Amino acid sequence: MRPEEGRTAEKSRRRLTRTLTFWLRPAFALGCFARFQRIAGFDRSMALASSSLTALVPVAIIGGTVLSSLTNSDAADRIISRYGLSGAGADAVRSLFSPAESSTSVGVFGVLFLVISALSFTRALQRLFEQAWELKPLSVRNTRNGLWWLLSGGVFVLATGWLYAALGETRRGLVATICETPLSAVFLIWSGYLLSARRVGWKDLVPFGVTAAVATAFYSWGTALYLPRLFNTSAERYGVVGAVFALISALFGVMLVVVGSAALGREVADELTRIAQGQRTPDDEVRRQWDSVVEQSLSRWRKVRRQVGRHRPGEPPDEPPDEPPDEEDGAG
Repeated sequence: MRPEEGRTAEKSRRRLTRTLTFWLRPAFALGCFARFQRIAGFDRSMALASSSLTALVPVAIIGGTVLSSLTNSDAADRIISRYGLSGAGADAVRSLFSPAESSTSVGVFGVLFLVISALSFTRALQRLFEQAWELKPLSVRNTRNGLWWLLSGGVFVLATGWLYAALGETRRGLVATICETPLSAVFLIWSGYLLSARRVGWKDLVPFGVTAAVATAFYSWGTALYLPRLFNTSAERYGVVGAVFALISALFGVMLVVVGSAALGREVADELTRIAQGQRTPDDEVRRQWDSVVEQSLSRWRKVRRQVGRHRPGEPPDEPPDEPPDEEDGAG
């Protein structure tokens, strides 16, 4: 290797190291954690999971009824095939998602309830973007964009369903999950752009979309391995209600990934904006932050060791210092 090539490789390694330590610096991690707390991450995840469950069950039942009239399978069969369910878990899913009758008629109140529950989920997701990007709430005034999002979400579900139908059997759906990731990133970016009423630019949503898509892909692949056991165990204990427990647990995990990605994506977008404006944090400041964290950790560790050493068994406790006499006692 020539000296010039060696120096170039060394510079590339240093640049990579500086980039990694920059994004892993304590100030950035604490900023992401503070952002997650400000949007009440766990409460927001549970609210999204509950809203999605309320909207998912009637949509799956009605969609499965229409699907069964066109093909030989319904929504329950697709879920069972997707996650490889069997036994009590498969029976509970059939009881939950398969219609009691073969009729495909849907009443006016059924359609109205379906639209209201679906729009409730879109507003919950809309509030996530409004809180993460500190926007003024629009509530029901953004209903039109919510309806457009539901339409695009239906197209996304059909596209991903086709992917898993074509590639789902290869290595437990790993190939389908990898192919789904770019599509999920585009859909998530579009979701933030549309549900925020275009108040957040799509470039600012790219970190969120990429992070959420990759994290969701890992979660989806892991869930495909663990969810059958969860469904079977819950269904054996609680019946159909157990399937609901397992489903809302899986949905809570998905929404927690999305909410955490929103907090992380907002901080990354802000950091990239500051870098573009020439406000990048110097490398020595990043090093000072890590040195400060290490020093504080060592100081706390030494303090704990001293406290433990003072109260070891067999050793008398430290005598309290003598108190000075009161003025009145001295005067007397």
